[in-house]
Amino acid sequence: MHFFLPIATIWWREQIRFYRQRSRLLGALGTPLVFWLFIGSGIGNSFHPPSTTTSISYLEYFYPGTITLAILFTAIFSTISIIEDRKEGFLLSVLASPIPRSSLVLGKILGGATLALFQGVLFLLLASVVGIPLDFPKFVQLVAILFLIAFSLTALGFTFAWHINSTQGFHAVMNLLFFPMWLLSGALFPPSGASGWIQWIMQLNPLTYGLTCIRHIFYAENSAILADLPTFTKSILILVGFGFIVFLASLFITQKSAISSQK
Repeated sequence: MHFFLPIATIWWREQIRFYRQRSRLLGALGTPLVFWLFIGSGIGNSFHPPSTTTSISYLEYFYPGTITLAILFTAIFSTISIIEDRKEGFLLSVLASPIPRSSLVLGKILGGATLALFQGVLFLLLASVVGIPLDFPKFVQLVAILFLIAFSLTALGFTFAWHINSTQGFHAVMNLLFFPMWLLSGALFPPSGASGWIQWIMQLNPLTYGLTCIRHIFYAENSAILADLPTFTKSILILVGFGFIVFLASLFITQKSAISSQK
C-alpha cells in the first residue's frame, strides 16, 4: 500500500485535473480531427501509395497518423502538469513525503498515458468512416499498442518536464522534438517514397514502429499495403524497448536530481 496507494492517488488526480479543464480536452480532440479532415481532404486523390496493388484514399492512409497525433497532444498536455505542480508547491510536498519517488513517476506517467489512450480510443471509433473493418480482437490489440505508444510518449515528456521551469519553454522543446517525431513516423507520407536521408531518420524514429504496429493490425489481411513496412515483431520489440528505456530514464532523473526550484 505504501507503493501502490500513492500511484493510484496521483493517477486519479491527473484524470480529474484534465477533465475539469475543458479547453485541454477540446484541444486534444479537436486539433487532430481538424488535421485529419483538412489535410486528408486537401491531398485527396493526388496521393498514390507506392508498391501496393490496393488503392486507398489519403484520408484512410492518414487515419492511423491522426490517432498517434491525438495521443501525442494529450501526452504533451498531461506532462505540463509537472511544471504546474512545481510552481504550486505540490511536487515539493510529494518529494518531501515518505512515498517512493518511483510511485510519483508511475502515477504521473500512468495518469498521462491513460488520458492519451482514451483520446486514441475515441479516434478508433471512426475506423468505419474510412472503411477499415474493426472487430473486437483487432480492437483489443490496438488498445494495447496505443497504450504502449501513450506510455512511451508520456514518459519521454516527463523526462523533459522534470528539468524545465516554464510552460513556454516546455512547449518550445516539445514542438522541436515531438512534432518532428510524428511528421517523420510515416503518418503523413510512406517511408518508401521519401528521400534517402529522411528514410534513415524515419528508421531511427521509435514512433515509426508504433505507427507500423497500428497499420499491421488494421491491414493484417492485406499484405500489399504492408509490403514496404517493418515486420510487426520487429516493430513491437522496438516500441516496447523504447518505452522501457524512457521509463528508466524518468526514474533515474527523479532519483539523481532535485527539482529545479530546489537548486
